[in-house]
Amino acid sequence: MSATRGRIVLLEGIHQAADSALSAAGLEVDRLDGAVEKERLHEVLAGASMVGIRSRTQLDAEVLGRLDELIAIGCFCIGTNQVALEAAAGRGVAVFNAPFSNTRSVAELTMAEIIMLMRRIPQRSSAMHAGRWLKSVDGSREVRGRTLGIVGYGHIGSQLSILAEGLGMRVVYHDIVEKLPLGNATSLPDLGSVLEQSDVVSLHVPATAMTAGLLGARELQAMKPGAFLINNARGNIVDLEALGEAIDSGRLAGAAIDVFPSEPRSGNATFESPLQGKENVLLTPHIGGSTLEAQSAIAREVGNKLARYGREGATGTAVNLPGVDLPARKDNQHRILHFHKNVPGVLGRMHSALAGLGVNINAEYLQSQGDLSYVILDVDPVDPRVIDNELMKIPETIRFRTIVD
Repeated sequence: MSATRGRIVLLEGIHQAADSALSAAGLEVDRLDGAVEKERLHEVLAGASMVGIRSRTQLDAEVLGRLDELIAIGCFCIGTNQVALEAAAGRGVAVFNAPFSNTRSVAELTMAEIIMLMRRIPQRSSAMHAGRWLKSVDGSREVRGRTLGIVGYGHIGSQLSILAEGLGMRVVYHDIVEKLPLGNATSLPDLGSVLEQSDVVSLHVPATAMTAGLLGARELQAMKPGAFLINNARGNIVDLEALGEAIDSGRLAGAAIDVFPSEPRSGNATFESPLQGKENVLLTPHIGGSTLEAQSAIAREVGNKLARYGREGATGTAVNLPGVDLPARKDNQHRILHFHKNVPGVLGRMHSALAGLGVNINAEYLQSQGDLSYVILDVDPVDPRVIDNELMKIPETIRFRTIVD
């Protein structure tokens, strides 16, 4: 497939800031506002070479197996759990995301929630809407001098750390990887120490086997009495039933939750949670990164990654493939992109096939990851149909394309 031909389907209302890079790469951009149910995905994506999604569209192995022309997936968000990454890799389909572009938006929301919970704003607001005037100082505290415990000191956690210190909070954190503290933040050796010391605990960890069920009844019981819990990370890391019980019993003073184990696929679906109706609990519909600034930045970042992959074959920022980052292709050369099984002899057969055609190789880039290898060859101009016929004869070939213009 030439880099100047192809169609990308953008689902779930992806910001228009992506369009300029994609169009410049020769992609025809089609848009749909919402997520698409699994049964309709094949119909909607038929013939598309790329697709852009957010968090609700699910691309599992079965769906990917029916999309023969798909070469890349853009996740216009932080996470990639909605894509069967191994299945995509096995088909030579690159998956890109935007791991940092909504960092500030999530950190700001978290800081706002900390202040609202400490001032008991949720129940004050609910009372006012119900016609009650609850002007009381009970339970209302300044954040200054309180201890914020951050679990996961990555891009979001460290930004939150700076914001919190600016408001006079003491910051402690724990991360499984040693991280340099910013400002006056203090690293603690384990999760238990953070729970024990913190007036507010904020979670900023990825969804992994290690973080699933990270805070259950035992961990919530270990938190400082009267503390608050904030989860703007992943929906499967907190036991919400146990959290509800801890709030009902008075053990915890409140919570803010933006992510849930099961989330509605559309605005028309019903949302249910054991935390509904509880005092001093903020529930938001997965909007941590939902600011215009964040969505614009995400659209530009992922759009540029997809465009560069289409135009040059670069996978240095792909989350599921061997990373090959390389110089831009020279105008007078064609570029062969070849995914194959990582076994001995494949590269030799490719060289022999190209030599037999009289094709001169000017540059070669190879990277392997597990069972998969990816090689990029810059060659003198040649009819790509001739190359295609030879490469298809190599049994270990998974996917290939030639960029010619």
